[in-house]
Amino acid sequence: MPGPRRKTRYKLKKDIREKGMSPITRAIQEFEIGQRVHITIDPSVHKGTPHPSFHGKTAKVTGRRGRAYILEVKDGNMFKELIVCPHHLKPQKVN
Repeated sequence: MPGPRRKTRYKLKKDIREKGMSPITRAIQEFEIGQRVHITIDPSVHKGTPHPSFHGKTAKVTGRRGRAYILEVKDGNMFKELIVCPHHLKPQKVN
């Protein structure tokens, strides 16, 4: 039976200088409701990972559930709701 990380050999691969565990600041970062974030999956953390098809997309934070965030992502013509841990999120820079 195929798993949820199938066909992601190159998508979920770290660069040579990023190998190993991610920094703790990634895990404790905070986001506000309404803030835009980029979904970039950290392959060294398996918990709270979104589906690999959402890797590289931008989402809007709509709430919290425990230490994870509820995100709203546009996928085609639909809006989908994801529950993602902060390891896999980066804040969008505002110009």
